[in-house]
Amino acid sequence: MSIGTSLGMGGDGTQQRKVRYAIVGLGDIAQEAMMPGIAHTGNSELVALVSGDLDKARQVAENYGLDAVYAYEDFAELLASGTIDAVYVATPNWRHAEFAIPALDAGIHVLCEKPLEISVEHAQAMLAAERRSTAKLMTAYRLHFEPATIDAINRIRAGELGELIAFSSCFAQMLDPANHRARNGIEGGPLFDMGAYPINAIRYLFGEEPVEVVSAIGSRHSESGYAQDFDDTVAVTLRMPGGAIAQFVVSYYANTVDSLVIAGTKGSIQMRPAYGFGMALRHQRIIGEDEREASFAETDQFGGQMRYFSDCILHDRAVEPDAEEGLADLRVIEGIVRALETGQPQVLPPFTRTRRIDPEQVQGLSPVSAPDLVKVSDPTR
Repeated sequence: MSIGTSLGMGGDGTQQRKVRYAIVGLGDIAQEAMMPGIAHTGNSELVALVSGDLDKARQVAENYGLDAVYAYEDFAELLASGTIDAVYVATPNWRHAEFAIPALDAGIHVLCEKPLEISVEHAQAMLAAERRSTAKLMTAYRLHFEPATIDAINRIRAGELGELIAFSSCFAQMLDPANHRARNGIEGGPLFDMGAYPINAIRYLFGEEPVEVVSAIGSRHSESGYAQDFDDTVAVTLRMPGGAIAQFVVSYYANTVDSLVIAGTKGSIQMRPAYGFGMALRHQRIIGEDEREASFAETDQFGGQMRYFSDCILHDRAVEPDAEEGLADLRVIEGIVRALETGQPQVLPPFTRTRRIDPEQVQGLSPVSAPDLVKVSDPTR
């Protein structure tokens, strides 16, 4: 595949190849977070949009000076056009494999939003597609490149917190009942939409895989206005190897909160905010009796992860977080779903992660402003 028919100027005045992207799915995350920062990555270029609402897609395309707009049904035509090298898949969770697998089979690289899909089975199908392809598949875990997150990982790996004992997190937002996530069952609910953040944080901070879902409790608030076919608030306790405990709550019906704390025998780190974008992430660290606070520079987390992915494409490097990373979180999510359904603890199947975050992959792109959002009539289409 020929990459980078579009050439830009590098910082040293030389021409730099750029990876040509299509955005698949034009919801808030694509318009507000990813698209504004593509131009300043230096190695990526937005060339096409794919949507279930062509009228709105054309309005978005006008904001970016694009002519190439495709309906979902015409995705195969785009893949065969020779005009793109990669796609960013930002459809609802249950439509990720639908677009990722054909792209990989066509030799087109895929940056796919989290969670990777809605089941281990679908994630394994995506991983199999990557293995038979020449293209790369990356799960879009933007915090794997974020400075505050990388700093916490470095401190834990250096032993500053001692033996890790416990993790606790609360992550909530008051979701508009009109949002499609409020009417598409558990796969659109907070466990799949928000739960991937604390689950992923547990795994990258401990550097280990959970072995058991000790408990999972869900709650449905009739006054929320949500469809009453999913839990709008979920509380989970996980057991880690060696006996450490990790707990989190995610909710669509609590006022905004975004925090985590990880505690060890020598100290602790509290992050608040811990998962958000468009803001500076912060630490409160207690090591022994020494207490300090640190605020990290706000970065364009989405542009940073795309810059990293494009660099891996251009230089043929293995990506992290890869498809296995997305699969690892779905293994835990499926265990939580079984615990919610049965009311019983769930021992998780054995799993070994073959790669962890490399601190050198940290990104520091400056933040960018997003244009006004163009609302799609039905983001699930």
